[in-house]
Amino acid sequence: MGSRSTPRFRFIPRERSDALERSRGGSDQILTVGLFIIPGALVYTLFLIIPIIQAAYYSLYDWNGLGPLNNFYGFGNYERAFGHEVFQSSVLNSLVITSLSLLIQLPLAMSLALMVGRKLPGRAIFRSIFFMPYVFSEIITAIIWTFVYYPGGGMLNTVLGSIFPSYVPQGWLANRDIALLAVFFVITWKYFGLHMILYMAGLQSINGEIEEAARIDGANELQVLRYITLPMLAPTIRLTVYLSVLGSLNQFVLIWILTTGGPANATQVMATYMYRFGIKSFNLGFGSAVAVIIFVISLIFSIGYQRAVMRRDYTGAV
Repeated sequence: MGSRSTPRFRFIPRERSDALERSRGGSDQILTVGLFIIPGALVYTLFLIIPIIQAAYYSLYDWNGLGPLNNFYGFGNYERAFGHEVFQSSVLNSLVITSLSLLIQLPLAMSLALMVGRKLPGRAIFRSIFFMPYVFSEIITAIIWTFVYYPGGGMLNTVLGSIFPSYVPQGWLANRDIALLAVFFVITWKYFGLHMILYMAGLQSINGEIEEAARIDGANELQVLRYITLPMLAPTIRLTVYLSVLGSLNQFVLIWILTTGGPANATQVMATYMYRFGIKSFNLGFGSAVAVIIFVISLIFSIGYQRAVMRRDYTGAV
């Protein structure tokens, strides 16, 4: 009579079982995260990374955008750009708009935020009025201000003429001495509402009891603003500076519709220069070189500013 074999059971240690479960759970988590990341990564790659690489490649050729890339030009397009007086003035104009934005636009937005974000009667109405320009598209904004600045019967000249009888109508966008300032005023009118809302959001995150305690200790309103409000608003201030600088360096639509970079290149900035002397002139190799220059300047500022200034926001410091 044959003996029946005893069944063998395999015992897995509990620690090993837990490790297997954690491994499966980690794999499932990675798969889930990947499913969410892949679509965005594909869009990011197709519409940002690849165009940047293509622009850098095209910038090395003397290419009109219509034929094959046969005329290798090396860094000639970059040398041509940096040696062009109009490009130099466009860089200067971009820096002027950036500086004016930091010195005028942001302080104006903060002042309005301090007024309408606290105990001003009817502040909800003022918030809507001040934020409304930002709702308009840049094209609509430029068209509106084209009529405002119109030299013959424009609203601005009409209003000033009614106030000052001896006033002589000005061609605000046709005068080289004031055209850039006129354009900057439009940019400020358009974007200061965004910064105002950001400052108001930052003010609402400040604990009012801290400010009240400072007042009880004898601090006046200026001291409360200087030593309490502004330091606690510092992360928002750093963010608005970051957005303002990048927006100013890449400004295009408003300026192009208002002046197309004129008169006599007085309002030419880097983006309008790229379009005027690159795309519109069917010189896409040169235009790509200018685009790469704008990208590199913006990238250097972005990385440097985030590492040197905004790092404290990531670490929780003020």
